Amino acid sequence: MNLYLKELKSSRKSLFFWSLGMVFMIVAGMSKYGSLATTGQSLNELMNTMPQSIQAIMGIGTLDLSTPIGYFGVVFSNLILIASIHAILMGANMIAKEETDKTAEFLLTKPLSRAQILSAKLCATVTSILLLNIITSVVSMIILSAYYSEASSLTSLMLLMTGMFFVQLIFASLGIFIATINKSVKKTSAIATAALLITYLLSIAINLSKPLENLQYLTPFKYFEAKTILVDQSLDPLFLMLTLCIVVLFTSFSYGIFKNRDLQI
Repeated sequence: MNLYLKELKSSRKSLFFWSLGMVFMIVAGMSKYGSLATTGQSLNELMNTMPQSIQAIMGIGTLDLSTPIGYFGVVFSNLILIASIHAILMGANMIAKEETDKTAEFLLTKPLSRAQILSAKLCATVTSILLLNIITSVVSMIILSAYYSEASSLTSLMLLMTGMFFVQLIFASLGIFIATINKSVKKTSAIATAALLITYLLSIAINLSKPLENLQYLTPFKYFEAKTILVDQSLDPLFLMLTLCIVVLFTSFSYGIFKNRDLQI
């Protein structure tokens, strides 16, 4: 069987459950908006009563919570975290699972070069994270349409989901890079998760402390925030270029290292 299709098939069950998690997060989050909106209470005033630390974690910032798309921005901060976890684990496990399942030796007997093997795995990873993004986008569109039918809402949603896809690409490439340089298969997922957690906590710290703002380039969670995208109605060109550089850098290093890496068989 084509290696690309084989990788997709092996990850379909995982993708199904991750998609369920995203759908649940969207439905639960926006249903809360519906219940709060019907009470007549100002959501902006309600959120302003919360401690600054809670607002930072929720990614509220300058979001207008009185609008469905503004409230969705809060939900989006959770969605991008889940999508990033999925992406980095997908990237890390695409390499590590061959050694874990003891199938590396069988794979290397195929008439495929190391570069072809990694390319197939990369394509399967990108396809999986893209499918998760599309499912999330479609469900979000359906849920939002129940509250908001303006075309501007759809444009804003597409910008948010495009930004999320770029963050997914960063973490997927980071996951693959970690898997190629780490000789301990058991530690690969743990290291990948720790790396993601550090960048996420850094983004919260930056939201809480203005002097840390210059560190925003070190965490992808600051590249495409809902509070910025919904105000500017665009993606920051600087962060787009930085994303491209990071993905190309991690991917290039992964090819170079994987080519000469000793696989555990």
